[in-house]
Amino acid sequence: MELTFVNDLGQSFVVEIDPNMELENVMALLEAESGIPIAEQSLSYDGRELNAPKSTMRQLGVSENNAVLLLRRKVRNPAGRPMEQDSEMMRLQLLGDPNLMRQLQETQPELASAAQSDPQRFAELLRHTRERQYEAELARQREIEHLNADPFDVEAQRKIEEAIRQQAVLENMEHALEYSPESFGRVTMLYIPVEVNSHPVNAFVDSGAQQTIMTPACAEACGIMRLVDQRWGGIARGVGTAKILGRVHSAQLKLADLHLPCAITIMEGRDVDLLLGLDMLKAHQACIDLEKNVLRIQGREVKFLSEHELPEKARHEATGDEVHPPVGIPPPGPSSASTPSAPAPSFPGSGHTLVAPPVRQPSAAAAPQPTQTRHPEEKIRMLMDLGATREVAISSLDAADGNVDVAASLLF
Repeated sequence: MELTFVNDLGQSFVVEIDPNMELENVMALLEAESGIPIAEQSLSYDGRELNAPKSTMRQLGVSENNAVLLLRRKVRNPAGRPMEQDSEMMRLQLLGDPNLMRQLQETQPELASAAQSDPQRFAELLRHTRERQYEAELARQREIEHLNADPFDVEAQRKIEEAIRQQAVLENMEHALEYSPESFGRVTMLYIPVEVNSHPVNAFVDSGAQQTIMTPACAEACGIMRLVDQRWGGIARGVGTAKILGRVHSAQLKLADLHLPCAITIMEGRDVDLLLGLDMLKAHQACIDLEKNVLRIQGREVKFLSEHELPEKARHEATGDEVHPPVGIPPPGPSSASTPSAPAPSFPGSGHTLVAPPVRQPSAAAAPQPTQTRHPEEKIRMLMDLGATREVAISSLDAADGNVDVAASLLF
């Protein structure tokens, strides 16, 4: 018969044995499969520990296609206190890697605090986390056995199909982690140092933005706010809306030793002081060279700023502290969707509006409502305590048909 053993790390081993094989012989097979010595093996089935070495698997009540929990017994340190064999090594690895420690502080602050100040508490929390993983894996195995019990159950087949899809997603992520781990790294945006009207500014290079944009505060600092043509005012729409105050038709932009004329749109609601858009890049035939990490323009090469040289807001974006809409589409400014642009003083000329007039703010009844779910709030909270967002917790419960243990295993 075939038995599935789940080890300390949540990995499963399928071993084919004879029902009349004694437990001690099964443990010898498991030592070869899992690498856990017989003296440190602890086997549990259906909530009870298997501790009769001379009994056969049939006598112990273990039958075909059942799942058995394989744990590594606790060892004692020289002081006699119980501690997981590898918890101290893991704690030291965390303390030696600032990036891992920062991620742990964001997802599990209690565990991070224990790693820094209380090794015993860290070992206890780590053991609880592993036990939850083991229980979730066992629950998943039981769920699979239940679904396979009736091959003609349409709902069961649908759940099996979803489980297969989830497994394919996990395998795809593991493949990416192994062969292209760089895809999981953070990418810093492209900034270059420039001068606008002799005022130094770190400019964000964005070939996806249609126009070159500057915030009103930066325009004041550069001394060009007095040149804003308010006839070009309006509302920019995208993911949200933002108010356009107007346009400076020609400002002096210095890159390296070049002095270039540049038209700048003054827009509220952006975190980037100056954004060099496609209009400026095409006008001066600029080339973004990622191989050399430079912006090449009229024979000059301007090196992009390294991460530590980025503006404060850009560094927050690189560390994932904030999520912004695609660059070139302004985020919503305060009451910008409901407040029309200020009337421009009348003078000859019809001017030009960059975009359509503002739309009316939708009523409160049409405001987006919180995510509706059929799952109890306590189950969602349990998954959120493991580091998941509310949306991910709900989607995991949907995939697990409400089983919180299976949903937790999907998260891990």
